[in-house]
Amino acid sequence: MASVEVTRPGLGTRAVAYYRDVVAEMKKVTWPDKNQLRQMTIQILVFVLVIGAVIALMDLVLQTTLIRLPQSLFR
Repeated sequence: MASVEVTRPGLGTRAVAYYRDVVAEMKKVTWPDKNQLRQMTIQILVFVLVIGAVIALMDLVLQTTLIRLPQSLFR
């Protein structure tokens, strides 16, 4: 039986192929226009503010129940 050698392309060839693939994929991307970008940014900011308010409220409730309530029971 004869052995079959499998050769890989060189590093330069693979790098060029990778770069071409990246360029081809980036041409397929649809980028948002200015209005869509503004709308999505506002939505994200509102979401972050709401989540921050929820976390602050949970912190306040937990602080009240776990720290202040037991202290008031032992006075």
